[in-house]
Amino acid sequence: MSYFGKFYLVGADASKAADWLFSADVSRPPGSTVYTCMLNPQGGTESDLTVSRLAPGPEASALAPAFEGDGFYLAVGGAVAQHNWSHITTVLQDQRFRCQLIDSSEDLGMISIQGPASRAVLQEVLDADLSNEAFPFSTHKLVRAAGHLVRAMRLSFVGELGWELHIPRPSCVPVYQAVMAVGAKHGLVNAGYRAIDSLSIEKGYRHWHADLRPDDSPLEAGLAFTCKLRSSTPFLGREALEKQRAEGLRRRLVCFTVDETSLSPATWDGGSGVPALSCFSRKVPMFGLEAIWRDGQAVGHIRRADFGFAIDKTLAYGYVRDPSGGPVSLDFVKNGSYSLERMGVTYPAQAHVKSPFDPDNKRVKGIY
Repeated sequence: MSYFGKFYLVGADASKAADWLFSADVSRPPGSTVYTCMLNPQGGTESDLTVSRLAPGPEASALAPAFEGDGFYLAVGGAVAQHNWSHITTVLQDQRFRCQLIDSSEDLGMISIQGPASRAVLQEVLDADLSNEAFPFSTHKLVRAAGHLVRAMRLSFVGELGWELHIPRPSCVPVYQAVMAVGAKHGLVNAGYRAIDSLSIEKGYRHWHADLRPDDSPLEAGLAFTCKLRSSTPFLGREALEKQRAEGLRRRLVCFTVDETSLSPATWDGGSGVPALSCFSRKVPMFGLEAIWRDGQAVGHIRRADFGFAIDKTLAYGYVRDPSGGPVSLDFVKNGSYSLERMGVTYPAQAHVKSPFDPDNKRVKGIY
């Protein structure tokens, strides 16, 4: 995942800038990593990313620049790295924060090792205790991997026990080779972005540009937990979110699974000349933009869809509105009868307010 954008936010006003930029509270102790959004003044989502609090080091390296005071390491999706850079630099200039944004995207590689055996694999590669107690979820440490200094983060974008290794460029190949050599006896395989797409949608993790856009608020997208609305800390977009929460959400992002048994078109029955309808079952691929029907009324369209191999169903996410124009409550979502229309054929669908796969998040804790 080396194409990710990797930025450092450092300087005298780095903490003030972080409080204003990020919807979540990132003012945690060094060693913590927080999943957060960045918003625009209208409360729309300009980005979702991870922000890791850094401790000042004695000297600069690819894994951390030299800085005094507070520092943060930002990891953002590679396809939208330039958008993130532009948004952050604009905010820093507008607010006149005395801090610096450093682009280290080309200086660091990134490997994500995920799955039930990830701890066993990495325990032989890293010189660190990877137990839940010593290395909790959403934390990071500088450790050595096969003798090379790396930043290990216990994170997952696929809903599994796992770690990301952020690696200085010269060390990428030897660290990768060490991981693969140890992983051979555990069944470790290379996986690409189609695997990430399928696993992430099955777990209900959001993709910026598909599930999240600058006109979607984190409240609408089910990401209220990324917003420090219970605190008194001001942040960009807060006033818009507070107004939206007070007035009620006009749409919500909903997960659907597709019932893949449907009515086939009319067929001729054994030469009798009488058309007959028969039921058939097959995998129904969906790709986005399919219509969402609730109780016979169109209420939205699918933003993103993929196949979930663990639950053996097609999953789709889309924003649902109330045709009357009123707020969309969770009861409204739960009490409807849904179908998704693909190429003129409608398929019964079930709406979920939580991910249908591991809704209690046991797997990211290593509980299988």
